[in-house]
Amino acid sequence: MKRQENVIRVSVRNLVEFILRGGDIDNRRSTGREKDAMQAGSRLHRKIQRQMGSSYRAEVSLRCRVEIEDLILQIEGRADGLIEEEGRLTVDEIKGVFFDVSRLEEPFLVHKAQAMCYACIAGRDRGLSQVTVQMTYGNLETEELRRFTQEWEMEQLGEWFDSLTCRYGKWALWQYRHRLMRDESMAGLEFPYPYRPGQRDLAVSVYRTISRGKKLFIQAPTGIGKTMSAVFPAVKAMGEGYGDKLFYLTAKTVTRTVAEEAFEILRRHGLLFLSVTVTAKDKLCILDKPDCNPDSCPCAAGHYDRVNDAVFALIEEGGMLDRERIRKVAKEKRLCPFELCLDLTNWADGVICDYNYVFDPNVYLKRFFGDGVSGEYLFLVDEAHNLVERARKMYSAVLYKEDFLEIRRMVRGHSRKLEQKLGRCNQALLELKRECENWQVLPGAGHFTLALQSLYGEMQEFAENSTALDHNETYRDFFFAVRHFLNISERVDENYRIYTELEKDGRFLIKELCVNPANCLKECLNKGNGTIFYSATLLPMAYYRELLCGDEEAYAVCAASPFDRSRRFLAVARDVSSRYSRRGRQEYEKVCGYIRAMAGARAGNYLVFFPSYAFMDGVYEALSAGSREGLRIIRQSSRMTEAERETFLEEFGTQPAAEEGSLVGFCVMGGIFSEGIDLTGERLVGVIVVGTGLPQICTEREILRGFYDEAGKCGFDFAYRFPGMNKVQQAAGRVIRTARDRGVIVLLDDRFLHEESAALFPREWDDCQVTDRRRFAVQVREFWERETDEIETMDAGADR
Repeated sequence: MKRQENVIRVSVRNLVEFILRGGDIDNRRSTGREKDAMQAGSRLHRKIQRQMGSSYRAEVSLRCRVEIEDLILQIEGRADGLIEEEGRLTVDEIKGVFFDVSRLEEPFLVHKAQAMCYACIAGRDRGLSQVTVQMTYGNLETEELRRFTQEWEMEQLGEWFDSLTCRYGKWALWQYRHRLMRDESMAGLEFPYPYRPGQRDLAVSVYRTISRGKKLFIQAPTGIGKTMSAVFPAVKAMGEGYGDKLFYLTAKTVTRTVAEEAFEILRRHGLLFLSVTVTAKDKLCILDKPDCNPDSCPCAAGHYDRVNDAVFALIEEGGMLDRERIRKVAKEKRLCPFELCLDLTNWADGVICDYNYVFDPNVYLKRFFGDGVSGEYLFLVDEAHNLVERARKMYSAVLYKEDFLEIRRMVRGHSRKLEQKLGRCNQALLELKRECENWQVLPGAGHFTLALQSLYGEMQEFAENSTALDHNETYRDFFFAVRHFLNISERVDENYRIYTELEKDGRFLIKELCVNPANCLKECLNKGNGTIFYSATLLPMAYYRELLCGDEEAYAVCAASPFDRSRRFLAVARDVSSRYSRRGRQEYEKVCGYIRAMAGARAGNYLVFFPSYAFMDGVYEALSAGSREGLRIIRQSSRMTEAERETFLEEFGTQPAAEEGSLVGFCVMGGIFSEGIDLTGERLVGVIVVGTGLPQICTEREILRGFYDEAGKCGFDFAYRFPGMNKVQQAAGRVIRTARDRGVIVLLDDRFLHEESAALFPREWDDCQVTDRRRFAVQVREFWERETDEIETMDAGADR
């Protein structure tokens, strides 16, 4: 649905939180002051509403329009309840909390302000002279209620409300005028380059999907220009009213840079577009480790008193608000750079951020994706194959029995009640542990969850009344882990499995595992107007469609590779296996033979991807025991720092001279060098992928397998084969990044020749050859000789 051009919408909650905020950032009391209890409050809301009688109307949508010069400010929200009796109106605002409500002396300002806004809107709609505001606080554990009521003369309440909207006026006017200029710039915007083969069709598909409010999955090989093919039509659709804020979602820093560059290119072609790149707090913070309170950080003191002026100055300047620009202004104005960054997203046309800022229930931007909040959002999900496992992690929760004992020792002497409730949780886990030999899927965790809810309420109470553990990170992390587990328990349905496991080190865990995250992701995606998922490795499409949105009506496009196939040699070796049962010196020697043949056919830079560090080390030892003439080997190590990663990649800066031999990098499939690196031209001319990428057998993989077997599908495919082949394709995709590149791709495992694996190859691999150690060296030499002859012919033609 197209937006109304002169209407600016703002939710009641966002309005009061933005205008009425002030003072310091202080995380020391945040655990106790988290008054909204997230999803856990919904049940109590409904119970209170049902008990209120026939005159009580629940979840009433309210809105009003305020004229400000040439725009209309639409303020909207949903009141928890309206009570209308004998011409009198009471507006009820309900808040579910975990602390003792009997100790509450007055409602919190932001809660009361929301209720006052709803009361003013409803009172004016009905032409009343008086209205009553009621704040209802309910303890989620005991269900004890505490109410505060206040009668208002509508004249007085209206003055307060009008003052609030007036203070918001300059922001609404900026937003309206900026949008007019932005949309005008979008109307005349042209695609910045000549279209590559297939690129225009992709752009058209993206535009049509957004205009119809649908979802689209794009499988498009490297080189077709996926980023601009998604960004340009999304921007054009925004200009025509099909969206008002674009979220570019990524899994890695390098793809965030690609997005920034795409928007900057369009700006140079006339686009007026304010974009913000959201950077993780620990990378923006001025401290070595974030500690957000006035005693630890000079930026925290008075932050909310100063931040709005800085935000307004930055949005008026416009352009790209990236990490360095935000840090610079934050330093000048003595502001928290992370909080400044988050505030800027309110006014940005485009937000470039990690997946978690949209989907993760602990991190997502509540101003856009909180309960009851929606907008005219467009989602571009880059490298979407990564989202499956990321989403599973976001929507799963785990707790360890041993942590309850540690925290119990920690609180001893500070709170007897807290100590007891930790003991009850530990006892519930002990009972589950006695029933578990290795791992066990549970029908539910009701008994433990009830004990955990009681514990969490006591932890809230403790945080309100004691500062003893305010700076204890272990306690704080445990608090958030408990909260997350309880919040996830509200989501548990047929797409989850709850299990316990006794780990090898003796630790005992209980986990809520999200097997199929589609419904959780849809909660966020359905708050917007359209979603585009794209990746170079999004096969099989049905697998990703089921796990990322579950929408059978979602569109799908598979684009053809724009590259000349004659410029790459692709082969599967039939005489090598990476099966665990066959791993040993004999198979390692076979892999060594392929490495020597590939690197010896032409001096250059090569990468070899292994299924594990153990396999990599075995091949390295075998290679070191034999001839390494003409080879220089460098290896990926576990837990590499960013500096070590950069040093590794710098080795691939130039083509080695013939007398220097070849550089061969040993890496682990699915690791940091398997995707997100762009070694073009002579920086990389060959890749060997050892094995089919199958994840290691573990408890969670077996649970996934059983889940899909029970659903009548091939559980092995969902748990092992599909994720494995994605890793293979990502690793193979490190070579041939541009139309001018040439290279060799070799898949070492006879299972690639099996129908189940071959069926998952992208269509540009249909010319894949079969090879073995006897023929491989000759095949590779012939490929490079043919390529050299063609280049010399082209050069000769150019000279003439």
